[in-house]
Amino acid sequence: MRKFTCVYLLLFCITTLAFGQGLPMAVPEEVGISTERLERIRPVMQGYVDEGSLPGFLTVVARRGKIVHFETTGMRDVENKKPVEPDTIFRIYSMSKPITSVAVMMLYEEGHFQLGTPVSKFIPEFKNMKVYNEDQTEILDAKKEITIKHLLMHTAGLTYGWGNKPVDERYKAAKIFERGTTLADMVKKLGDIPIVHEPDERWTYGVSVDVLGYLVEVVSGMPFEEFLQTRLFKPLGMMDTAFSVPPEKVNRFAALYRHNRREGMMKRVGEDAPLANDEVSFFPSGGGGLVSTAADYIRFSQMLLNGGELDGVRILGKKTVELMRYPHHDDWFGLGFSVVTRKNPPNILDSVGNFSWGGAAATTFWIDPQEELIGLLMTQLLNNPHPFQQQFKVLTYQALTE
Repeated sequence: MRKFTCVYLLLFCITTLAFGQGLPMAVPEEVGISTERLERIRPVMQGYVDEGSLPGFLTVVARRGKIVHFETTGMRDVENKKPVEPDTIFRIYSMSKPITSVAVMMLYEEGHFQLGTPVSKFIPEFKNMKVYNEDQTEILDAKKEITIKHLLMHTAGLTYGWGNKPVDERYKAAKIFERGTTLADMVKKLGDIPIVHEPDERWTYGVSVDVLGYLVEVVSGMPFEEFLQTRLFKPLGMMDTAFSVPPEKVNRFAALYRHNRREGMMKRVGEDAPLANDEVSFFPSGGGGLVSTAADYIRFSQMLLNGGELDGVRILGKKTVELMRYPHHDDWFGLGFSVVTRKNPPNILDSVGNFSWGGAAATTFWIDPQEELIGLLMTQLLNNPHPFQQQFKVLTYQALTE
C-alpha cells in the first residue's frame, strides 16, 4: 500500500498539471478499487495500438468524485509522432447529445415549456409536418405534432439520411450540415422533408438533437454556442469544449482516423494537419459538433452523477437528472442517454441504472449511480470494428472491491 500510495501521489502531481480542471485524484483503495486490478487496463488498450488498429487512447475511471485511473496510450497524430496527452482535444461527435439535452432541461426547469409542448410553438417550420408511409411510396399529413420530448427521445421521425431510401436522398440533397449555414437554415430544410414515421411510433436515430440546439437558441434568445459557453461550460470549468478549436489550441487537437473495412487497417482522414495559426471550426451541431477533453467531460459526467451539481455550481435539479436517466422509451432510452434496466439487462459487467452514450469516433462514457462510478474513453477512429469499449468497461468493473 505504501508503494501504491507513493506512485499515485507522484501520478497526482504530474497529471494535475496536465489534466487542468478535472477532478481530484485518489489512491484506488481509498474508494474501494484495486490498484493491481486496474493495471489490467493498459496492456489491453496498448495491444490495439501496437497492432496498428488504433492511433491512441485516453482512459479515465472515477469513483465517489475521485479519479483513480488516468492513462494515455499511443498517438494523437501518428504521422507526426505526437502522443496522446492528458489535455488532448478530441472530436466527441454524438457525445454532444447529452450536453445539448442538459441545456434543454435547464430551460425546461425555468418554465419556458413542458416536455409535451409541440416544437412548432418555437419553430414554425415544424408545423403541419408531412410523413412517409411505411415503404416511402406515399407522403401523408402527419397525425401528431412533434414535441420536445420526442426530440429528446429520438422518436420524432427525424433521421440522418445515411441510407438509400427516398428520405435519405432528400437529406443528402438538402445538405443539412453544410458549412457556413446556420441552425435556422437547418430547420428550414428539415421542415420541408417528410418524417419517416409518426411521432412517438418508434425510435429513429437522427437530427433530433440538432433541432433541440436551435430550440435552445430560440428560447434563450442567444446563439446556441453562447448559451452553452455562458450557462454550462464556464460554470463547470469546461474550458476546452466548443464547436471550434482556436489557433492556440490546435497543436493539442487529435488527428482523425477511419477503419478501412476492405483493407482491414486504419487510415487517416484528411492528409494535412491544421497549421498552428489556423482555427478549426465545425457546424454548431447539438447532436455531434463539439470537441472536448477528458478533463472537461469527466466534470460534466460528475455533475450528472452528483444530481446536477459540481463544486458548488448547480446546473440542474436532482429530480431533473432523475427524469433524464429514467427509461422513457422501450425500457432503454431516457432523455439523452441509453439506460440499463431490469427489463433490458446487461450482458457484460454493468449495473442497472447505468446511463451512457458514445461518439462516432469511438469515444464513450458511462455513469453508474449505484457504484458512484464514471468511465470515459477517448480515441479518434471512425467505423470502429473493435470491442475495446466493452473491454474497458469490464476491466473497470472487475477492479471494484467494495
